[in-house]
Amino acid sequence: MGNSVQVLVVEDEPVIGDVLAAALEDAGYSARWAASGEEALKILEQQGAECRALITDVRLARGKSKLTGWDVARQARERNPSIPVVYTSGDSGVDWSAQGVPKSIMIVKPYAIAQVIAAVSQLLNEVG
Repeated sequence: MGNSVQVLVVEDEPVIGDVLAAALEDAGYSARWAASGEEALKILEQQGAECRALITDVRLARGKSKLTGWDVARQARERNPSIPVVYTSGDSGVDWSAQGVPKSIMIVKPYAIAQVIAAVSQLLNEVG
């Protein structure tokens, strides 16, 4: 899928990251998975223009990542002001209005994979 939309998935739980990336691929997207905020920023630095959407867990495992999903999204928006952002969290949904970037979506864990794919599609359609 050379011309499919690339989505960057930032998730510190390998099982969730793998399942989400596979589901995105099944939905016609190209998925890159990063296990930490630092890894995500390296991908954005190297392939920023290719990454057309971001899905990030808000709380990335301490020890694996010094950055939060909030940090990753803000830095992604500095590189690409219109990149769609979907946040996922089991406990940080209440912080979204204060911490999240504008024109983003918060999905609370546990979620159905279809919710995340629908959110990415919705945001991509809004930016054109």
